[in-house]
This record gives sequence, C-alpha cells and structure tokens, in this order.
Amino acid sequence: MRGHRSRAVVLAAALLAVASGCGGYRFVRAQESLGSVRRVAVPTLANRSFEPGLELLVTEALRREFQRRGAVVVGDPAQADLVLSGTVLEVHTQSRSFSSIAFTLEYQVQMALSLVATRPDGSSIPLDWNAQNEWELYLTSADVEAEKRNRDEALRRLAAVLAARVHETLAQRLAP
Repeated sequence: MRGHRSRAVVLAAALLAVASGCGGYRFVRAQESLGSVRRVAVPTLANRSFEPGLELLVTEALRREFQRRGAVVVGDPAQADLVLSGTVLEVHTQSRSFSSIAFTLEYQVQMALSLVATRPDGSSIPLDWNAQNEWELYLTSADVEAEKRNRDEALRRLAAVLAARVHETLAQRLAP
C-alpha cells in the first residue's frame, strides 16, 4: 500500500511539473519554430576574408541548417518571408600550443560573420554578435596536406556551428 501511495505522489508531482511549463521551457512545433516565416532565402555571402571559397562553405552550411530543421523551405529571395544575407568578415589563425622546443602543435582558427535577416517589408531581425563569431582548434602536422585537411575540417565545423547558432537566434526572436 505504501509503495502505491509514493508512486502516486511522484506521478502527481511529475504531472504538476509538466503542467506548470517545466520551469520556463515550452514546446514549439517545428512548423512554428520561426514564427510565421515559411520561406527563407540565403543568397551567397560576400567574402572579405583572405580564405578563398569560404563564402560558399558558410552559405551552404546556413542553407543546410534551415533545411535540416525542416520548418521552412529554402529558396528564391523574391518569394522569401526572410532573407539572410551578409559577409564573411574575417578568419584569423594563431598558434595555441607549443612543444618543448617551440614547435606549434595546435592552431586556433577564428571566423567572424556579419549577417542581416530582412523581412519583405524591409525590417530586420537583430542577430546576436556571439552567434556570428566562433573559434576552433586543429592539429598541426609535418605533412602539409594533412595540415590543410585539418584546417579545412575546422572551417567546416565552424561553418556548421555558426549556422546552427544563427538558426537558434532567429528561432528565439521569431517563435510565437
């Protein structure tokens, strides 16, 4: 009898927690994650960094992130409810760790974007600076090709992380 009563109390407490909104969290259907936005356009970004092709990598990561979440259709800017445009501002690389004889073991690459989310009426949605800046570490190598692959992979990870952050920022700003 005592076991049933404690289970009932635990069940009642769990139901109360769910009914009260789980401490401020709420569930939003995927179709509502960006509010009334149903179509998003991501034209190819400009590139002010000295990294050739980086604008294509970041643009593709942004498009993939919106498609992956499934709430919107990525397409033509003329038909979009929201156009995400901007620039890859810079990429900096610096040594982060060294061996005992002063060889670099690890590099840090940092990427900064400047993005603007614009509605058809011309109003813009502010994007957090932290959502547009990130860094990643990668290992150095005596093999030039291996080091280039490590750097390229770090840039791909950066693009994916920044794309996810931009989507999350927009979801927070636009969700009902």
